[in-house]
Amino acid sequence: MARFPSSLRSRRKSRTRNRIYLVSALLIAGVVVAFIFGSRPFGKRQAQQPLNTTDIELPNEGQEAPAETPEPEPKPSPTPAPTPEPVEEPELPQVEPAPVRNPDPKAATLISQAVECINANPSRIIEAREILNDVLLMPASAQQQQYVRQQLSGLGDKWLFSGSVFPQDMLCGSYRVQPGDQLRTIGLKYKVPYQILMEINNIASPELLQGGQTIKVINGPFHAKVYRSAFMMDLYLQKTFVKSFRVGLGKAGMETPTGLWLVKPGGKLVKPVWRDPISHKTYHPTDPDYPLGSRWIGLEGLQGQAKGRTGFAIHGTKAPEQIGTAGSQGCIRMYNGDAIFMYNVLMPGYSKVQVVQ
Repeated sequence: MARFPSSLRSRRKSRTRNRIYLVSALLIAGVVVAFIFGSRPFGKRQAQQPLNTTDIELPNEGQEAPAETPEPEPKPSPTPAPTPEPVEEPELPQVEPAPVRNPDPKAATLISQAVECINANPSRIIEAREILNDVLLMPASAQQQQYVRQQLSGLGDKWLFSGSVFPQDMLCGSYRVQPGDQLRTIGLKYKVPYQILMEINNIASPELLQGGQTIKVINGPFHAKVYRSAFMMDLYLQKTFVKSFRVGLGKAGMETPTGLWLVKPGGKLVKPVWRDPISHKTYHPTDPDYPLGSRWIGLEGLQGQAKGRTGFAIHGTKAPEQIGTAGSQGCIRMYNGDAIFMYNVLMPGYSKVQVVQ
């Protein structure tokens, strides 16, 4: 019994020493942690990115800094040189007056004015057309006349044979289709064939015309002038030159009569049956030697040698190599494509054809 109390005291001392050791160990560990992590021993310090003072705006002296430093914006890449705004192209290519021998001074001045109108941005097409058309009425040199015709022909593709209607153009305009209107009656109103209205308005078939639709119209009629000595035909809309065509004319002894002709009412035909007045042979469109080509535009004589004459026409040909020569029986021959074009612009009963030497 005497040994029990002694053993109990021994166990109590052992427990006390263990507690002292544990506390000491904890204190030592705390000191080490505090040494490593500084004054914040119970949390990690967030890593800070290095501050680039060139990327942010520093407060002036005496100015309170913002509560939170904003994220630095990325530095912009070098700005490329600004691209110039596209310049609107002229409506026509730049042109220059052709060099001319012994030019007419007044004609040369007007041609230069017309070229300035064409080269303007935007092009003053109608003004240029009127100036150049006036030059054709002047005693200009042959080179000047040829140059003017070339320029007017190019202008015609813009103001006439397109869907565009230019301001101040008295030769073309717009028409709002009324219920019940037909292209044929509209063409008759403006003295032009309905085919040219279909072409410039991209109307595939006359039946596709719709009420309320606005179309471009041409104030006709068209006329033509044929020069026998040059084998050329000039086309005019009223009195304004449009373009020129190469033609074939009557051979010796059967010359194409000079004077004024009218496009015969009912005289426009597509590949009609034809009886040769000399051989008396009848030709049908399916015959391999059919001579009239694609179209027939009958004429009746009004004045000069043409007066009272019939049986003459503008027509196509099966022999294009004869265009530019005197080989017909008096008719005016054209390339088949040109004959179709003339068929689409000449108006029976209104369009006139003048043949001069």
